[in-house]
Amino acid sequence: MKKKLIAMLLSVCMIGSLLTGCGGGSDNGGSASSKTESQDSASNAESGSTEGAASSNAALDSLPAAIGEGTIAGSPEFYSSTDLSKPYTVNMYLIGDTPNDWNRVQDLINEYLEPFNTSIATTFMSWSDYQTMYSLVLAGTDVDLIFTAPWCYMYTEAAKGSFYELTEDFRSTYMPLTTKYQAPESWDETTISGKTIAVPSNYAQPMGKIVAIRQDIADKYGIDSLSNWEDYKNYMLTVAEKETPVSGIYALAASVDNNELWDVYRQQFDTFLALDSDYFDMIYKYNGSLPGKDDIQLVYATEEFRNYAKDMKEMADAGCWSRSALTNTVTDDDAFGNLQGASIAWNGSVFTYMEQAEGTEGVECMAYDLTTDHLVGAEAYSNNDMAIPAGSKNPERAAMVLDLIKNDTYLNKLLLLGIEGEHYSIDEENHYTELENAVNFPALVVSASWAIKNGDLGEAGVPERESLITDAWEERVTMNPTITFVFDDVNVASYKSAVNSVLNEYVPMLELGLVDDVDATLDEMLEKCEAAGLSQVIDEFGAQYDAWAATR
Repeated sequence: MKKKLIAMLLSVCMIGSLLTGCGGGSDNGGSASSKTESQDSASNAESGSTEGAASSNAALDSLPAAIGEGTIAGSPEFYSSTDLSKPYTVNMYLIGDTPNDWNRVQDLINEYLEPFNTSIATTFMSWSDYQTMYSLVLAGTDVDLIFTAPWCYMYTEAAKGSFYELTEDFRSTYMPLTTKYQAPESWDETTISGKTIAVPSNYAQPMGKIVAIRQDIADKYGIDSLSNWEDYKNYMLTVAEKETPVSGIYALAASVDNNELWDVYRQQFDTFLALDSDYFDMIYKYNGSLPGKDDIQLVYATEEFRNYAKDMKEMADAGCWSRSALTNTVTDDDAFGNLQGASIAWNGSVFTYMEQAEGTEGVECMAYDLTTDHLVGAEAYSNNDMAIPAGSKNPERAAMVLDLIKNDTYLNKLLLLGIEGEHYSIDEENHYTELENAVNFPALVVSASWAIKNGDLGEAGVPERESLITDAWEERVTMNPTITFVFDDVNVASYKSAVNSVLNEYVPMLELGLVDDVDATLDEMLEKCEAAGLSQVIDEFGAQYDAWAATR
C-alpha cells in the first residue's frame, strides 16, 4: 500500500504580527475583543449584511498577495456567510500515529479558534488500523474533516458518494482564503466527473525515489557506494548472506508489500502512472509528450514488473526479508530506524529514519539515488488531501476550519511543525530547525500537514548528503502530463472491485517474492483479473482517457 508519501520541504512566517492582527494564538486567544469580533461576525452572517460582505472583501484584499509574502491572519469577518452564533466542534479524522504532544498542539489550535466560536477534536487512525477503519468511519461516524488521498481510498469513497461536493460557489463563499491562495490548476486533480470532492495540497514538489542503507554494514563488506539497481541488489544479497545469520538484521525488514521499492526500480525506465488506485495502477513510459491510450498498460502486464518480481524472489529466497513479511505490522521504515533492517526505499523522508538509526553509536547511514540519469517526477497536488464527508453535520464550519489550518500562518505552522521554541525554531528566511523536543512532535508527522502544505517552508541546515540528492532533483523534475486525468469507475465498479480483490491477493506476495514461480503466479493473476472483468475496466478507462486527452 502506498501509505507513506510525506514531503519534507516546508516553513512559515513569524507569529508576532499574527497574534496582534487576529487577536488569537497561545497568548491572547480568549481576549474579550476577539470574542466581540466573533460575535459581530456571526451577526453579520445571520443578517446576510451587504456591509459585512464588503468589509470581508476589503479585509481579504489587505492580505499578502501570495503565500510566503507575509503573515496571513485569519479573522471571523472573512466568514460572514457562516453562522458562528453557536459553538461547534469540528471532528477531524487523520491517519498515522498520534504525536506525544498532540493534545498540547490541539489545545493551542482551539485557543486560537475561540473567536470563531469553534474547536476541533481529532481522532488518529493508526497505520495498523486505518485500512479497516477508514470506510467504517465514513459510513457511520460523526466526522466533519478527514484526510484522504489516491492511496487512501479517495477514489473508492468518492464513488460511494462519501464526500461532500466542494462546488466553486461553496469554496468562494465558505473558504475565502483557499479561494485566494490555492493553485488554480490543483483543483483538477481532485475533481471526478465534474465534482470536486477534496482540497488538495498547494505544492507540487520534486519527489524522487531513493534508497537508504546502513553504510557501516556496507563498509564492513567492502561496498563503498551504490550507483544503480544492480549495486543495491548486490548489497542486499551480501547482507542476507553475511550479516543476517550473525546479527539477525534483515537486508530490508519488509512489511505487507514492497511497493516503495518498486517505485525505485521503475524510475530507471522513466515511467509515470496514469492511474494510481490501490494496486490497480496504469503505467506508461514518458517520451516527452502526452501518451496515447495504447501506450498505457496495467502495471502487472509489463515486462518491467515481471523482471522486478523475479528480482524480489531472488532476494526473498536469499533471506533478504522475513518469510512472514506479508503480515508484518512494523513498517520497514520504523524497523530501519530501530536497527532491525539494513535498508529502506522511499522519497526524501528516508533521511528522517537515517537520523533515527544514527542515534545509536557506531551506526552510519547513507542515501543513494540509483537513477541519476533519469527523470524525477513531481508530487501530485492530490497526493495528500483533506475532504469534508458527505455526512458532516456542519460542512460550512468544517470548511472554515480547513480554510484556516491551510492558510492562516499560525495555525498552519502549528500543524506542520508544532510549538515554536519547543519543537522547532525558525530563522529570518523562514527555514525551520527541529529542537530536542521535536521527538514529541516531529516536523510534518501529522497527515493533515501533508495535505495543507503550501511550499513556503524549508528546513535549515539540510545536511550535504541530503541536499546533494534533492538539489539534483530540481534539474530533472518533470510533471506527469496525465496528472489531472481522473478515472471515474462508476460504470465498471463491480468489475473493478472484483479485479482489485485479485490484485490484493496476489500483488503483495509477488512484490515480496513469496511465490514458487514468478511467471506462473503472475500469469495466473492476470488470467483471474481477466475473468473478473479487467478488459471491461480497461476499455472504460481508455474511453474516458481519450475523451480527456481530446481536450488537452
